[in-house]
Amino acid sequence: MRSLVRRFAVLCLPLALLPAAAGAQGFSALVSPPRFEDRAKPGSVYRNVVEITNVSARAARYTLKTADWTMDAHGAVAFDTALAPGSCRPWVGLEAAQIDVAANGKRRYRFEVAVPADAPAGECRFAILLEGEPESAGGALALPVSGRIGIIVYLAVGEAAARLHVVETTTAQVDGQRVPVLRVRNEGNAHTRLEGLIDGIDASGRRYGLQPSSLPILPGETRTLALTPQADDADSAPPALAYPLQLKGALEWDRQTLPLDLRLTP
Repeated sequence: MRSLVRRFAVLCLPLALLPAAAGAQGFSALVSPPRFEDRAKPGSVYRNVVEITNVSARAARYTLKTADWTMDAHGAVAFDTALAPGSCRPWVGLEAAQIDVAANGKRRYRFEVAVPADAPAGECRFAILLEGEPESAGGALALPVSGRIGIIVYLAVGEAAARLHVVETTTAQVDGQRVPVLRVRNEGNAHTRLEGLIDGIDASGRRYGLQPSSLPILPGETRTLALTPQADDADSAPPALAYPLQLKGALEWDRQTLPLDLRLTP
């Protein structure tokens, strides 16, 4: 499980109205963690807590509900409250459908997942949506808007695990620079993320450490992941690569390794 704190203010209104409305609503909340990655056995009840902080100067009322979600190639998540085929959301129990949090206050909010005894090995994925009360966006069209945070839950059931292999290694333009790119297929029944550094030596003989994108690779998915050269310090821009580029090393996931030893041309 990774514990991070992140602030979101996503407006629920037509996209064309987003720029005019963004400054007109006051939804302001923190959640910690914004993502759960854990494991449970069939027949068990998994329980956990998310901390919700109201960072505004007035009391807030939040509505909470579950949703299914999908992620596109760029990592953008779309939520859907309609029950998806095979969804595990019927297993999920939430502490309350609505909560009040005092100004600058905190609330520990509980949820649980009752995994059926006959649940097959696989991954239960869902989101808990935290939504603020609608407020008027003002202007000529006084439309109600509300903020939303999606708390993502990945719960591996039984012996679920990812199985990765590289489909293709190439290069692509990412953030204005041509970098190595891996197309990785997950043939397993749980998600994972690649970690670690790959050693790179470019045409000038300079050495780099290249880090993979942290986007999740879902079961049955082929995801394109960039390998980004790391700067010498946090204040420096990533170095420009000179091709051909020699890559050697191994990336890791779930105590497994993905070895790489290849030469790339642009």
